[in-house]
Amino acid sequence: MLKERISDFIIIVSICFFVSCSPNKRAENALDEGKIDYKISVVDESSPMAGFAPANAEVEFKNNNLHIKLNVLGVLNTSFTSKPKEQTLTQLVSFFDIKSACVETKEDLSKDNKDYEIKFEETKETKIIAGYHCKKINASMINNPSNKFDVYYTTDLGRDSINNIGPYKAIKGMLMQYRLKKLGLELCFTASRVENTKVNDDLFKIPEDYKIISREEMNKLFESFYK
Repeated sequence: MLKERISDFIIIVSICFFVSCSPNKRAENALDEGKIDYKISVVDESSPMAGFAPANAEVEFKNNNLHIKLNVLGVLNTSFTSKPKEQTLTQLVSFFDIKSACVETKEDLSKDNKDYEIKFEETKETKIIAGYHCKKINASMINNPSNKFDVYYTTDLGRDSINNIGPYKAIKGMLMQYRLKKLGLELCFTASRVENTKVNDDLFKIPEDYKIISREEMNKLFESFYK
């Protein structure tokens, strides 16, 4: 009888140990909805467009959707809304009386991702970023293997398919330090603060007063800003 009790105790302890150490267990401060502030730096500071780079980004997330808001020189506001379920990425631009929106579909995004393909190598290294335990990945550009950089992500924010329509779709977690090419520049984003807050569903919709234009028209619009 004593041996059976000891055996049962060992089994229970073993189960508790493996459950508590499960990589899928989330932290107490885990969030599926909230806001993240990022600091932005330009990868190539010698670029003639480096002076136009935003210094910060505000990201709000809910129901696997992301809304990234940027401000350029205090006058040009642009945002990107990622909807993995619908396989769309919508960019909004507001500049004085100009209000334009561009919706990219799965086919459009596939081409964009081909132009910015990244190779990922998992590591055992970790780092705390903005109060969250983050895993490190060694990244390099497929079309330029010498271009290497670090990527950090956490499984305690958002859902594991939140990156499904971008070049980071292989990473199952919220990106906390990463690179991306936006506004004609390669930028490095690093999370600085996470806020537990409710996010309005209207944030992920195109406002009625915005005119929908093509990607070519949006590119020309930005070219006119930089001239």
